Amino acid sequence: MCGRLDVKDHPLSTFVSEQLGLDFHVASNRDLRPTQEVQVIGSEHDHLYQFSAQWGIQPKWAKRILINAQAESVATKPTFKQAFAQHRCLVPCSGWYEWKTHEGSTRKTKYRFAEANEQPLFMAGIYYPYSDHPTQLVTLTTEPTAQCAEFHHRMPLLIRPSEITFWLHSDVNALAPLLTAPEDIELVVETA
Repeated sequence: MCGRLDVKDHPLSTFVSEQLGLDFHVASNRDLRPTQEVQVIGSEHDHLYQFSAQWGIQPKWAKRILINAQAESVATKPTFKQAFAQHRCLVPCSGWYEWKTHEGSTRKTKYRFAEANEQPLFMAGIYYPYSDHPTQLVTLTTEPTAQCAEFHHRMPLLIRPSEITFWLHSDVNALAPLLTAPEDIELVVETA
């Protein structure tokens, strides 16, 4: 379900600065967890900016924090609908982790998913700005690619670098083509 992120300051900061023209600073955290602060890319008046957000939201009806929203229903679920329409963002990361129990074993093995050439991955998210406490966010998940399905029934919704502006600036009705896993982002999976 993508509940842990790998964040390496280099090449993340360099790539975002060079490719997106955004002076982006991030501290390395090889095991970033829900409820921790995440560095995020947002857009206002067609200009990209960096901000911090706490990973996870706690709706009044929920017994525990929500860290993900399903891309297939984010536009219609009451908890996510307004944020999806007005507050889309990206979470740049170096990779994410999943755990898998292998046949004949009770121990789970931790796997790291990363872009094949160690380029940053951009996870789709939605955020909730508040005036009285820190901004919070959830990341979006989608049906997995064949490669990822071996490890989990969901995967993060990844946005190609060439589609970042479209994701952040477009009308919500135009986003349907981006709400499925891009098969052309080549991932490597290794034990962590």
